[in-house]
Amino acid sequence: MNRFDEEEKGLLESFEKGEWQSVNDEERVKTLQGYARAMMSENQQVTLNLSSVDLGAIKAIALKEGISYENLISNILHDYVNGQLAELKK
Repeated sequence: MNRFDEEEKGLLESFEKGEWQSVNDEERVKTLQGYARAMMSENQQVTLNLSSVDLGAIKAIALKEGISYENLISNILHDYVNGQLAELKK
């Protein structure tokens, strides 16, 4: 499952083409490493109240996808906040 947005895909393609160069500015490197650490910090726990019907449906979808229902909920929320969640018509 590829979860990269268009900007991330562009960055990956650029990197794979060898268009990136090392930075020799130690202060800049430390600043960027700090940003990376902040972005990769541990996840925070959230408590949600869901109806048993919704939770059952989420668990069924997660089982089909081969992931935990917690990861599915996290993926759904991530896609929503990044504007990537598409509405499904039944």
